[in-house]
Amino acid sequence: MSTPEFPATPPLARTTLDRAGLRRRDDAWLADAWSRGLVLVVDDRGRALAEDRPDGSVGLLLVTSDEAPADVEHWFLGVDPEGIALWAVVAPLPEVEGARAVSLRDVGHQLDARDAGMFTTAAALANWHASHGFSPRTGQATTAVEAGWVRRDPDGNDMWPRTDPAMIVLVHDDVAGPDGRCLLGHNALWPVGPDGVRRFSCLAGYVEPGESAEAAVLREVAEEVGIKLAGLTYAGSQSWPFPGSLMLGFHAVADPAEPLRLDPEEIDEAHWFTREEIAKMIAGGFVHPETGVRMSLPMRSSIAFFLIETWLGGFDR
Repeated sequence: MSTPEFPATPPLARTTLDRAGLRRRDDAWLADAWSRGLVLVVDDRGRALAEDRPDGSVGLLLVTSDEAPADVEHWFLGVDPEGIALWAVVAPLPEVEGARAVSLRDVGHQLDARDAGMFTTAAALANWHASHGFSPRTGQATTAVEAGWVRRDPDGNDMWPRTDPAMIVLVHDDVAGPDGRCLLGHNALWPVGPDGVRRFSCLAGYVEPGESAEAAVLREVAEEVGIKLAGLTYAGSQSWPFPGSLMLGFHAVADPAEPLRLDPEEIDEAHWFTREEIAKMIAGGFVHPETGVRMSLPMRSSIAFFLIETWLGGFDR
């Protein structure tokens, strides 16, 4: 088994976007930037138009401001390395020959850094705007101001986009080589896929008020599978705008001999998997020897897959 290459950064953490936050109140600059900018159209299902490239990557299709819908809010995302102002609107996707509607979940790992940063930001803003059309303080309708980064009611009460911190951890046994094992679980709410395939992933949960991310990792692992951790290492983060989370990724060490005690409302099945078995899962050909169930891993755009792939790449460490 050869050592696979693995990325140094979670896929949706990649960006070349200069958010140019100081420009959000500069109405004259924004008007000029809109007139010469490019626009990402996102529909109400969070999809954008993209085209497949010969090298296997995916590129987003942008329109000019003249081609964008004129009767909807437009939000300033930032400036790309070429100095082009990038914007987002929510509207039905136009019909473009050779293009297809894609979601960030499906193609985030295939986008380049510019498109990944742009789509992630647009999706997060779209989800926030969709749920904050009215002020929780006064009940009055809100409008977008400051280039889409603030919503304001008629009394001048402002709301800003929220980001909810969540932790996700790959628990492993800290053993090198093909027999090293990691712990993955199946969420009780996940549907069984086609042909009975069950998806297994890292353990995850929201950081509670007054709690550190590290304390949340210890708590969630204890609650979901009932084991203690012997070591904890921060691995990276990425936005997960479904609807508005920041996933804080960790690797942690535990003893596979410790019995698992599952919370059936959270995790209905969990197993320790060797690197050899994880490699087979990635290839799409792993059937658990005891249960006879075909198992899969999370989507490649997720930080869960990044954590698993990074651990798998430690084969020779």
